Amino acid sequence: MKIKSYLMLLMASTILFSCADTAVVNPTETGEVTQTSDFDYQVDEFADIKVLRYQIPGWEDLSLKEQKLVYYLVQAGLSGRDIIWDQNYRHNLKIREALENIYTTYQGDKSSEDWKNFETYLKRVWFSNGIHHHYSMDKLKPGFSKAYFDTLLDETGTELTGEAYEVIFNDKDSKKVNLDESKGLVEGSAVNFYGEGITAKDVEEFYATKKSPDPNRPLAYGLNSKLVKENGQIVEKVYKSGGMYGPAIDKITFWLEKAKGVAENEEQAKALGLLIDYYKSGDLKTWDEYNIAWVQATKGNIDYINSFIEVYNDPLGYTGSYENIVQIKDFDMSEKMSVLEDNVQWFEDNAPLMEEHKKDSVVGVTYKTVIVAGESGDASPATPIGVNLPNSNWIRKEYGSKSVSLGNIIEAYNNAGSTGRLQEFAHDEEEVALEKEYGELADKLHTALHEVVGHASGQINPGVGETKETLKSYASTMEEGRADLVGLYYLMDPKLEELGLVDDYEKLGKAAYDGYIRNGLMTQLIRLEPGANIEEAHMRNRQWVSAWVFEKGRERNIIEKVTRDGKTYFNITDYAALRDLFGELLKETQRIKSEGDYEAAKNLVENYGVKVDQNIHKEVLERNVQFKSAPYSGFVNPVLVPETDESGEIISIRVEQPVSFEEQMLDYSENYDVLPLEN
Repeated sequence: MKIKSYLMLLMASTILFSCADTAVVNPTETGEVTQTSDFDYQVDEFADIKVLRYQIPGWEDLSLKEQKLVYYLVQAGLSGRDIIWDQNYRHNLKIREALENIYTTYQGDKSSEDWKNFETYLKRVWFSNGIHHHYSMDKLKPGFSKAYFDTLLDETGTELTGEAYEVIFNDKDSKKVNLDESKGLVEGSAVNFYGEGITAKDVEEFYATKKSPDPNRPLAYGLNSKLVKENGQIVEKVYKSGGMYGPAIDKITFWLEKAKGVAENEEQAKALGLLIDYYKSGDLKTWDEYNIAWVQATKGNIDYINSFIEVYNDPLGYTGSYENIVQIKDFDMSEKMSVLEDNVQWFEDNAPLMEEHKKDSVVGVTYKTVIVAGESGDASPATPIGVNLPNSNWIRKEYGSKSVSLGNIIEAYNNAGSTGRLQEFAHDEEEVALEKEYGELADKLHTALHEVVGHASGQINPGVGETKETLKSYASTMEEGRADLVGLYYLMDPKLEELGLVDDYEKLGKAAYDGYIRNGLMTQLIRLEPGANIEEAHMRNRQWVSAWVFEKGRERNIIEKVTRDGKTYFNITDYAALRDLFGELLKETQRIKSEGDYEAAKNLVENYGVKVDQNIHKEVLERNVQFKSAPYSGFVNPVLVPETDESGEIISIRVEQPVSFEEQMLDYSENYDVLPLEN
């Protein structure tokens, strides 16, 4: 699970710590960007996007063998880049090829407003890995006319016809992931996990027939396949060598074989070997064996995430999106935060859960701060700031999990921002002062607690199925909200001070609570178009958590809604009582997960997490107009450049920074374009 994942900072005070939230909005509540380092962090800004750079500190301290391992793992990840484009939408590869051909060959007027709008549209498509917004899931709207596009096609000799052409301008496939059941979860989603004519009912009935050999260790059916109809029958097209996405998977395994050859230890080599076997066979039992080996491979300086993992892009929560993150251990920060690993059982024992929903023994939890060396697939350009894996509940229970915080990514955000929105939306100067003093630390600790304790906490009752089966389309937002609540509950616990993680747990907790409520009820709405409901899972969870505690505390005025000079603010009057409400809601969300209570999940999310107060939304958008900084951020990757001797053997690897966003995107298309345009 990602803080993409995809998990991630919205603004300095807003804790955006979910495990797959790749929608990183600016981590500080910023107005205008202020560079706070000699390193040039900002690459580009367009539409609602800011593109940044990140560094790889300590690269020169790695041995050549370690550098090779990183390089091979990065190459493996980039080799699967086209997979996420095709998964996101069936026409994405065709459209990308056409847009890039126009961009690189057009000789006409490049100073016109139409051309500038074309460039912006292409950059937005690059950033989103397709024609749907990476966060809102809405189809991107071109700022140029169909007639102008026809001129570009004609003058560059570019061919784009049929549905792939028409869909750029019409209303078809308007939502990548649709969570409105009335429109059909599968039928209303453009994501390319299900073939034409497949319905949500078809999917559920198909997988209902799949029975795991051991019901206590269920296989992740649907994780690596696309369901299609052939001769009237539903069949799986499995992602594997020789199967769907085979050409890209063969490239991935080529580089993984090289990585295995320079593995740091036997455990790491074993895990890589099993991952290769899984890619070759597509066998889900091998996938489980790999995850067990991977979670147990804790030695060494290098680690990675690679394959079809997070299911947030599937409206039914079965199929995993392709992603890759290559990591170098940050020894200093990992050592400082290891205290959470050592005390994870204390947090479980003292959680406000029903006793039968607690784990007697939380095993194998590791937490590290890492330095990212490369990302691809669903982790790039929009990246998580933290990840917790594996996602299988039974593997987590029996073997543990790995949690990582992407330290250099967070550092890049923190160095590319300044203050602005904080003063606009905070209730008073005390709130501003707390945020400035404790906000960054509160963010880091909430990320850690969310990942290490939150996702490791609790257990499903015997005989209750996986959440994708029981909670269905609400599984992702319920899990992220549950992990958020674990973090929120403990952010105002004296244990944090006892462990030496903070000098004043009460002030830290106040800063965290202020930011979470401010974000959940107001500032995250800057990402929505007027009149829109909330559909993205992480935005939903932040609103349903905030709206629920606001309502339940209304009679005691725990959170007061204040109107001053025509502006709305939310002011917490009793932080201890709010903590109790977070604990009460945590107990209920764990019960819902443990018992598989679909109706309760539906009621919680639909009643508190979907509908937007349109008056508040209008006000937030009006107050936000003064801030010009783009609300979303992502990254280009550093480029690892090998130098070889006469025999072709790598003798050194240097790190370079890409000059521009478009340079990197075009380079990726040229060097990692391995899939046919239709798959």
